[in-house]
Amino acid sequence: MQLMLEENRRPLFIGVVALAVVVVLVGGILLFRGGSQTSLTVESIPNDLTLKLDGHEIPANGEIKVKAGQHTLEGQRRGFEGYTMTFTAEGDRQAVKMYLYANSAEGREWAKNNPGEELKLEAEAGRRYDETQARLKQKYPILSQLPYVGDGFEATYTKSKTDPTNPEAISVVIEIYGPQGREKADQWIQGYGWDPATLDLIWTTGK
Repeated sequence: MQLMLEENRRPLFIGVVALAVVVVLVGGILLFRGGSQTSLTVESIPNDLTLKLDGHEIPANGEIKVKAGQHTLEGQRRGFEGYTMTFTAEGDRQAVKMYLYANSAEGREWAKNNPGEELKLEAEAGRRYDETQARLKQKYPILSQLPYVGDGFEATYTKSKTDPTNPEAISVVIEIYGPQGREKADQWIQGYGWDPATLDLIWTTGK
């Protein structure tokens, strides 16, 4: 009798296992169909930094699958300035760079011992600078004329007074050193079709 019960249970057990496998497979297929994926290739310098994607640690270099949409990538390493970036994963394949720059003696020593990687860092820094300048000039056409020395005034620029944490925001600094300096500066600004009300202006006096 006991033997018969065990034999009857065995097909039932196999059926339950088979059902579980089918459910898992179907669930996986549905999950995959629920959102597209992108093959993300990451290149990091230093190559032993700690890299997190949306708060979860991932290999610093290599390829991983991510869901399409916006993500946050954070890189940290002792001796280097941490960096956080957001990007939008789209398409079949995408590549991102997580390059950190030395901010201490330890980081500078690493750079000295890894000259090839340091050259890559310098090239990337130059590329980022050029891209930032291009965006700034598009946002602030007045930059194409700065610095400028006019009749009774001098115009330069600095980081934004009203938005100091934004690296892509500026203030235009106008130093007045003549009796008609401010009037001449206003005429110069408006002469290019720029509206002083839209500029973050800092007026100073000197000379």
